[in-house]
Amino acid sequence: MNFTLKTSKYTKETLTQLHASTGITPNILIRYAVALSLRNTTQIVPITKDFTDGLVLNRSTVTGEYDYAFRAMITQAAGRELTDEEFFPAYFNAHLERGIRLLASEYKTAGNYEKFIRNLLS
Repeated sequence: MNFTLKTSKYTKETLTQLHASTGITPNILIRYAVALSLRNTTQIVPITKDFTDGLVLNRSTVTGEYDYAFRAMITQAAGRELTDEEFFPAYFNAHLERGIRLLASEYKTAGNYEKFIRNLLS
């Protein structure tokens, strides 16, 4: 069972920038990113490669007490039962990589922290 995942360099840099701009910790930003990705109904391809210049993230840090909920939502989005190895890191990372782009776009569109949070909540 794999309890770590490696992100892309883009994800690492975006998380750093968003954290500096908003004060929201990276683990919370990751949860927002995955949630945004899950709102998108297009099928996702699981990531099977390890990135070299990104972050190394621990499963318990990024999913926390919501691990079961993330697994259920990602399994539902996949449309089939996922093994533990498929869920984390492959599918979780695929949703993170897609979602971080959506999250960065949301922040850029909002222009400031307050509008960003309001947009995420709507």
